[in-house]
Formats: sequence, C-alpha cells, structure tokens
Amino acid sequence: MKLFDGGRAPNPRRVRIFLAEKGIAVPLVSVDMGALEHRQQAVSSRNPLRRLPVLELDDGTVVTESVAICRYFEELNPEPALFGRGALGKAQVEMWQRRMEFNLLTCVAQAFRHTHPAMKEWEIPQIPEWGEANKPKAIEFLRLLDGELGTREFAAGDAYSIADITGMIAIDFMKPARIKVPDECSNVLRWYRMVSSRPSAAA
Repeated sequence: MKLFDGGRAPNPRRVRIFLAEKGIAVPLVSVDMGALEHRQQAVSSRNPLRRLPVLELDDGTVVTESVAICRYFEELNPEPALFGRGALGKAQVEMWQRRMEFNLLTCVAQAFRHTHPAMKEWEIPQIPEWGEANKPKAIEFLRLLDGELGTREFAAGDAYSIADITGMIAIDFMKPARIKVPDECSNVLRWYRMVSSRPSAAA
C-alpha cells in the first residue's frame, strides 16, 4: 500500500490528518505539485484526473478522492469514529462534511485558483472575477457556521470528525486566497484554535 501525497495542498493534507487521528501509518510517495509532477505518468496512470491524493493498495487497486480514501480507512479502523456513530450521528457528520466542502473549501479554492498569480498555468482560463465572487460566499458561510458553533464544540456535534478536518483545512487555505475570518465570528475562531492545536494538524 502507498499514498501518493501532494504536501501542503488541501486534499492531501485532509487524508494525512485523518490518518494521524487514526494512528495509521501509510508509506507516502511525495509528488511535487509545484513542479506539476501530478500531471506526469506516475499519477496520471493511476488517476486520469491527475489529482492528489491517490491511494494504491497492495493488489494494485486505486482509490482517489480524499473523502473516499478516508472512508476506506474508517471501515478498516473504525476507532476513533471520524464519520459519526449511529444513523443520526453519521448523517450529521455527512451533512456538515458536505457543507464544509461545498460552501467553504470549494469557495476558498476557487478564490485562490482564479486570483493568485501562481495559479495562472494551472487554472486555464483564470477568471479573476469568479475568484473574487467566491470570497463573500465563504464569509457568508462562516457567519452561518459561527451561529452553529455557538451551540456545540465541534462542527457536527460533540465529537471531532472529518467535518472538522475539512473546515480547518479550508480556513488554513484562506490565507493564500486572501480571505480573512471576520473578527466577529468568535465561535469559529475558538473552534479553529482548538482543532488547529490537535497534534494531527501538523501532519
């Protein structure tokens, strides 16, 4: 088994943090995304979308997409439960994982990819207006999240989950996207400090 990893990029980090929370060690194959190595044969032959991370099992089976990879490891190693417990708990984690991904991480990614000069050769065409349009969408969601976090400790309830991982990654990614968490989102800032202080966050 080996995991093709993209360093500080958001999606590879999601999987590494998840594995760290589980205490699972998987051999990493480092891919230099800055040098566009993810577009070369080693990755493209395993994932035609040429994206990371990519998990290759011992029998050659390939699993891509960060949440799918995390689900695979959750099934093999159910403790600690990072996708929730019971029918309702799992549904709530799924709900907030998707909300974090589609309403925050995706908006931040679009802002970064379409406005940052370093992404001109990656995002063709780069449409700065679209990038700027996504910034207020991210802020709007953070305000919604702030209200939710006023009633509980973690994104999906009383336990840390993959929804917290995705949300933390998104906020980390806001810096290069030039988006700032509003000062009045005190619950978000409290939650972010807490999840960022977990040892897994350094993975």
